[in-house]
Amino acid sequence: MGRVTVRRRVLRVREGTASPRPDTLAAEEPMEIRVGGRPLAVTMRTPGEDFDLAAGFLVSEGVVHAADAVAAIRYCAGATADGGNTYNVVDVVLGRGVAPPDASLERNFYTTSSCGLCGKASLDAVRTQAAWSVAEDPLRVGPETLTALPDRLRAAQRVFDSTGGLHAAGLFSADGELLRLREDVGRHNAVDKVVGHALRSGLLPLRETVLMVSGRASFELVQKAVMAGIPVLAAVSAPSSLAVDLAAESGLTLIGFLRGASMNVYTGAGRLLPLPVS
Repeated sequence: MGRVTVRRRVLRVREGTASPRPDTLAAEEPMEIRVGGRPLAVTMRTPGEDFDLAAGFLVSEGVVHAADAVAAIRYCAGATADGGNTYNVVDVVLGRGVAPPDASLERNFYTTSSCGLCGKASLDAVRTQAAWSVAEDPLRVGPETLTALPDRLRAAQRVFDSTGGLHAAGLFSADGELLRLREDVGRHNAVDKVVGHALRSGLLPLRETVLMVSGRASFELVQKAVMAGIPVLAAVSAPSSLAVDLAAESGLTLIGFLRGASMNVYTGAGRLLPLPVS
């Protein structure tokens, strides 16, 4: 199995003085996702929760929606020329009657740790069809609950403390309880790991929950939230224009720049409990 962190020698310079020392880095390795033995995508990720990552990826792409849609997930032996197992190739066996991924979902090349959509064979395949409507979700959440989430997310990031190099995705209840947290070099991978765990636990759709992410809110993260049935996505940084457009179309509440007691509510402000407006 791959390691979450690795040690490397660095030259540390402080106030004009250099000293060699070991440093802890977040691990990054490629993982190929296969479905029924057929290669589908390669993503750069931090090893760990690989089966959740593969399952969450398939939820995001609209391939599966329920736990029984996945019959098995396994590492592929013989992934190397000498027949060894790198633990970097995962094969998903779909349940009986579940259609395999459409050819349009196949990547022309690998997805990087910063972009879950790079290499799409067709941009027309980006807007996948959700199995549930987040617009109908009854969740209401107070602003004081939302402003507490960044600190709770940060406090739960164990690997970030030692590396400073991982994104996080945290799933919270309406009252701000942390339900699940995952870390990864890729923000989209962290979200897929959260969603994949929910799929494998039979918890989809994730109604009346809030997804909090480190970094920015991109189109891909809005899509992943919608596909998992999550009605609120909050980020510490900015959303993209396309993320706002998709959130508005889908009925998702999108919040950016969630820092301290401040936030920008880009869509779905009606889910926030009444606020005075100046």
